[in-house]
Amino acid sequence: MIALIVAHFALAACAGPLVHRLGRRAFVVLALPPAAATVWALTRWDTVASSGADTWSWQWIPDYGVALDLRLDALAELMVLLAAGVGALVLLYCASYFTDDTPQLGRFAGNLLAFAGAMLALVLADDLITLYVFWELTTVFSYLLIGHGSEHRHSRRSALQALVVTTFGGLAMLVGFLILGQAAGTYRISAIVADPPETTLAVSVAVVLVLCGALSKSAIWPFSMWLPNAMAAPTPVSAYLHAAAMVKAGVYLVARLAPAFADVPVWKPVVLVLGGATMLLGGWRALRLNDLKLVLAYGTVSQLGFLTLLAGTGNRNAALAAAAMILGHALFKAPLFLVTGIVDHATGTRDLRRLSGVGRSLPYVAGVAVLAAASMAALPPLLGFAAKEAAFEALLHGSAADRWALAVVVAGSALTTAYSLRFVWGAFARKPGVPDTPVHRVGWAFLAPPALLAVLGLVLGPGVGWTDRLLGAYADTFPADGKPYHLALWHGFGLALLLSALAWAAGTVLFLGRARVTRLSRRIAWPTADSVFGHLLLGQERLALQVTGFIQRGSLSVYLATTLLVMLAGQLAVLVVDTPWDGAVRPRLWDNPLQGAVAALTCAAALLCLTVRRRMKAVVLAGLTGYGTALLFVVQGAPDLALTQFCVETVSMIVFVLVLRRMPVHFHETVSTWRRATRIPMALAAAATIGVGMWVAAAARTAEPAGAAMVREVADHGLKDVVATILVDLRAWDTMGESAVLAAAAIGVTSLIYLHRRSEGTMVQEELRGRTAWSLSAHHSSKLPQGDDAAPERGWLAAGATLAPEHRSIVFEVVARLLFHPILVLSVYLLFCAESLPGGGFVAGLVAGLALITRYLAGGRFELAEAAPLQPGLFTGLGLFISTGVGLLGLADGTVLHAFTYYGHLPVFGKYHLSTSVLFDFGVYLLVLGVVLDIVRALGAKIDRQIERAAGVLAPEGGPEAGGAPR
Repeated sequence: MIALIVAHFALAACAGPLVHRLGRRAFVVLALPPAAATVWALTRWDTVASSGADTWSWQWIPDYGVALDLRLDALAELMVLLAAGVGALVLLYCASYFTDDTPQLGRFAGNLLAFAGAMLALVLADDLITLYVFWELTTVFSYLLIGHGSEHRHSRRSALQALVVTTFGGLAMLVGFLILGQAAGTYRISAIVADPPETTLAVSVAVVLVLCGALSKSAIWPFSMWLPNAMAAPTPVSAYLHAAAMVKAGVYLVARLAPAFADVPVWKPVVLVLGGATMLLGGWRALRLNDLKLVLAYGTVSQLGFLTLLAGTGNRNAALAAAAMILGHALFKAPLFLVTGIVDHATGTRDLRRLSGVGRSLPYVAGVAVLAAASMAALPPLLGFAAKEAAFEALLHGSAADRWALAVVVAGSALTTAYSLRFVWGAFARKPGVPDTPVHRVGWAFLAPPALLAVLGLVLGPGVGWTDRLLGAYADTFPADGKPYHLALWHGFGLALLLSALAWAAGTVLFLGRARVTRLSRRIAWPTADSVFGHLLLGQERLALQVTGFIQRGSLSVYLATTLLVMLAGQLAVLVVDTPWDGAVRPRLWDNPLQGAVAALTCAAALLCLTVRRRMKAVVLAGLTGYGTALLFVVQGAPDLALTQFCVETVSMIVFVLVLRRMPVHFHETVSTWRRATRIPMALAAAATIGVGMWVAAAARTAEPAGAAMVREVADHGLKDVVATILVDLRAWDTMGESAVLAAAAIGVTSLIYLHRRSEGTMVQEELRGRTAWSLSAHHSSKLPQGDDAAPERGWLAAGATLAPEHRSIVFEVVARLLFHPILVLSVYLLFCAESLPGGGFVAGLVAGLALITRYLAGGRFELAEAAPLQPGLFTGLGLFISTGVGLLGLADGTVLHAFTYYGHLPVFGKYHLSTSVLFDFGVYLLVLGVVLDIVRALGAKIDRQIERAAGVLAPEGGPEAGGAPR
């Protein structure tokens, strides 16, 4: 099972090169994974039809009971055959539908095959979390497929609408899954269905939330607006996603959970009412549309309502009818969509008002369409008839609510007959006053996929008994209610057959009076759900603008004050109501007086920040608060934290100074006296509240601290530095996540500076026509002694020639050059000594970054380019790659980020050991170095270039548009 799923995604990743090499013939190769899945499912038919199941499991998050569980039972077998079988035929159909020069064909092919893989995994999932993951993957891939023609506004809007609606439902469903998993004590679907949790308020809420996800996925009213708009996708997408795959996911989920939750009081009202309403509304709307795809789209909405109603009824015979109808719907709706694509391909239009005489020109295509439409209208001897008869019988002998649902289904069946006739007449009939539509020949390869599906619908009508064992195995998961129904084409004359005849007759009358029906339908038409959705989005955007304009006034101090006030109000309310300090240990002011002195100085620096008006003073005072915090770490005995804090504050202050070069000296915000007078009390109140909250949280501890256990764990591995071991081993997941966030933040910051290109080119000194930004403000004095030209001169910096003499500090240049390499060596030492001494990849990367910053401060951007000729992105990307690779290496022992240690002996150095945690730390080292270098280049070198360009000292080819290649 898992191999088939992986094969889909693996080949989807290769779709681009395959299409580039083979053109549209690549679809034949891409059809192999779903074809293999179909063959595999057929080989398991006997096992699952005998109520057996094939399972596969891999523990994903063992501590939380989350596993990648796959299970093939009777219902999953049916869905696999549909998702994989129809998927393979649609991919073969694409080889004739598209041309070799179709834009972005490789991307489309990859997305379609990846969607097939996600759908396959969805129906095989036996874990709620696993099901949700693949559920959302189908949402993402459907968004990409619907928006394939992204150059058209309608395609983009339709894709976004489908994404918003189905994602909203999916998030609600996830909450419901979590509640159900907690209530049942397991997330395994088969276990929940076998032993459902007791019906409580929480379970009822969870069921409603899960139904929100299922109904939004299957386009059930009021979520039905996205499916007709999704017809903007290419026809193969409509045939697969909207007939056999994606829209069936919601029906599948209802069918999967119905044995467990159909008796929950909220289940049947939601399913029966919304399913029946959708069947009527969709069928009625299909009678007044002229686009063949839209006729089928609203017909699909109607049929999905019917399927949802059947699947959620909650008795054995209705479940059997639902399974048969799911099969029948795929076998008639998919070929109808594919035939629509052929008609559009051959005639250039889908407007039934312009189509005439196509049936005479394309008789075989018309024959396939008639077979599929007859099955949709439930005419004998097709599969649709057998499935509809089973549905009538199940509802007829059900409860009172089921019989009311039966009346709705009969009315909906009449509408189905009407729009089935309308489709065949509109696509193929010769219409009075309309000239015959010119067509071109259709190849057999083009027609074969829909013909095969339509013929299967014909064969499985008389042969529906062949499927009775399989579909009955699913139906038997419901309690037996009276005499069990068995699928057959003919059950004799009875009330069910009479109801079918009534539906055919009423549908024929509606079709014959189509002109009047169309006028009536348009006259009483309510606002479409699509227009309601659009107005809701517009109203939400306007409300967001109003709220944004009211709250965001452009004042950072107001934003901070608002945040602090909200925090104060919430924290004070909790503290006053709960009084958590009762019985808490009384806090000590300090462990020794030195802590109090450092804390007092730190607080004084923080309060002074509120009074200054010069930006540089504010930066220095803010930096002093950071250094004061680092001193507290030193006094407390935490050298690792202190070293990291010192380095972070130093880098931060330098970055602030670089930014201040492009900002006014003073704060320009006008602050009234009363606002300035309220800042200090507000800051003190916020600090006091946070302090009390930390004291209360620390005093509320009831369990033993984890520190002692971590110390023992580290000692057992022969290590000494607990902090570094926590970062790269015990809590390596946190470090990896923080590293990714750090990289993303650096990319975001520098992207604000590099609006066009992030590369600085070669930064050769010849690009200058004058002095650098570091000497533009200076007035060179010709009165200064020039010295002896013959005297030897030592260049301490590689880019010293770009600096004006009056701006050079020989002492700083010498110190920067002499300390550069020792600082780099120190960074490497801090990296490798972290197992036993303070250090680690993060602080080592900061130290290496400080070495490069020193070179920049001494010689400018050219000196930085000489010191670090490689692009920062190389370090950042390589660091992430190494850390991720080391993490995945742990899978060799079954766990991500599992640590390995190698012991060896070198002739000179003696015994040594190398741990994967050190390699992980090396990745962090490179990432931090790349981030620091990227920020310095963005806020230092880039701003230098802007200053030089504004002063006209850069050569024309030195601009960002001319130099360097994009990174």
